[in-house]
Amino acid sequence: MEIDVKADFSKKEGQPIRPSPDELEKYLNEWNSLENYVQQENSLKKLFTNTYPLNDNIDDVLIKVCSLNDFYSTNIFSPFTVARHIVKLNIDEKIEQDNWNVVNEIAYVTMKGNKQKNFYSFATKYCSHHKPTSFPIYDSFVEKMLMHFKNADKFYDFNKADLKQYPKYREILLKFRDFYRIEEYDLKQIDKYLWQAGKIYFPKQYVK
Repeated sequence: MEIDVKADFSKKEGQPIRPSPDELEKYLNEWNSLENYVQQENSLKKLFTNTYPLNDNIDDVLIKVCSLNDFYSTNIFSPFTVARHIVKLNIDEKIEQDNWNVVNEIAYVTMKGNKQKNFYSFATKYCSHHKPTSFPIYDSFVEKMLMHFKNADKFYDFNKADLKQYPKYREILLKFRDFYRIEEYDLKQIDKYLWQAGKIYFPKQYVK
């Protein structure tokens, strides 16, 4: 589900502004003004943490997979296959214990024809909606922002492939937070900032 930021934010040009508390506050206030997205997140929070908090029942997991796929357009073309995969992994204890490896376990799914798919961004969203401040979300806009500031300020030594290994990805975000002295913000708030800024400064280019 694509959400546009307001016009005054979309007028920015050039390079992203260096992260700071003031910069984060601007984007967090912007996030809170996006009524449809806030309501979407509230609905998913209720679904994941109240209605179906566990992942041992195919019916419950399938509803969560379909909801995430619809809201985020994660291109899960066989939700049942993904839901069945998640149930077989017995992920509840891993999520509860903050086992970061569970994200990559969820991401790699054997589809029809024995084809392996890596639904990494979806897997980060799935875990994040169970524990938002523990499991930050990955997507292409966040990736572009992190790579930009890595090149601009050398805040941490990593490469793009590291972002697809979830324990390392989370470590990179923590180093990012420490380097720019924005420790008062949790990883969910930093995710909101990076996603919105990434949409502005690194918009997707669609082929006409």
